Amino acid sequence: MASPHTPDIRSLWGLDYSRLIINHGSYGATPLEVLAKQDDWRRRMEAAPTLFMATELPAAIRRAAAAVGAAIGARGEDLALVDNSTAAINAILNSIPFAPGDEILVNEHTYAAVVKAARHVCARTGAVIVTTALPFPNPTADTLVAAHLSGVTPRTRLAIVDHITSPSALVLPLAEIVAGYRAAGVPVLVDGAHGPGQVPLDLGALGADYYVGNGHKWWMGAKGAGFLWAAPQHQQMLHPNIISHGYGSGFVAEFDWTGTRDWSAALVLPDAIAFHDRLGGTALMATNRAEARAAAEKLAARFGTRPANPPELEAAMSLVELPIRTDGSEQRALALRQMFYDLGCDLPVIALGGTVWLRLSAQAYNLPSDYDRLGDLVDMVCQRTA
Repeated sequence: MASPHTPDIRSLWGLDYSRLIINHGSYGATPLEVLAKQDDWRRRMEAAPTLFMATELPAAIRRAAAAVGAAIGARGEDLALVDNSTAAINAILNSIPFAPGDEILVNEHTYAAVVKAARHVCARTGAVIVTTALPFPNPTADTLVAAHLSGVTPRTRLAIVDHITSPSALVLPLAEIVAGYRAAGVPVLVDGAHGPGQVPLDLGALGADYYVGNGHKWWMGAKGAGFLWAAPQHQQMLHPNIISHGYGSGFVAEFDWTGTRDWSAALVLPDAIAFHDRLGGTALMATNRAEARAAAEKLAARFGTRPANPPELEAAMSLVELPIRTDGSEQRALALRQMFYDLGCDLPVIALGGTVWLRLSAQAYNLPSDYDRLGDLVDMVCQRTA
């Protein structure tokens, strides 16, 4: 196999490289061989639908869960395979018996869909959302830990913490944050949407109550495959978002059957993880991290701006400030994002902390020259907005 970040490796994906694709963090990119494995599962399903659903599928789901567990330091029986991390978080929030006045603790960088899911639960139960501020830009691990714990009160029923924040690309000091919440007696839900495949995981050592993740992002799985891990003491109360025949039969039985659906994305998670390992596994994670940081520093020097975060708090995504005078609003960020789309560049433009940032991703198919192209496009955008 060709080396990551070289031209020869690009043929392993079906990406349109005429576009500048430096946004792996949002939707991932599935390798062709994983897509072919997914098609194999679909053909098996359609060749004998009844036999497949009734006899092959249950064991196949559990094999996939075991492979995911082996990759993240967890037991397969403590894992449910779901569509994505958002589905997993909704299942957890909808299962916890919140009471009026209970507090759900989030922060300013919590993924917007997660905040909306919590808001929906609060409207139904009378619980309330408490939002803490995070130091940004250039926080330290200590200030991030202190900021997360500052929102705890006697009414805190659940703390939701990112492993890697979506808008700011911060790799949070997760072990210290989880330990602090546990010392305060607060259950912890970790949103690991960006975790698997971007940073090493050991859920057995982490001590969280819940951890959810995606397979389609940094593991490069097919779209529609994520997981929900729950500590054994919480599993009995958890229910999927769709109740079906497994209701009342336990955690695994309830989540493994929520009605007829195409399970192929979940069933190729072992193949995606194996592909990621062949590219280097933890070595690929380190290479991606180095590429993203080098790109951010090079672009910041070119623009006369700055990266948002210290390198020790980043992985394969990095934020760099745009050299454009703006009001720092979300509306302005969306308008700038559309300009980049129109120029053939796929990447997020983020409004945060009163300014506007580019969130760069580095995956194996990205070349150093991609970020030089981005610099040229930023120059064009600056000229158009001057």
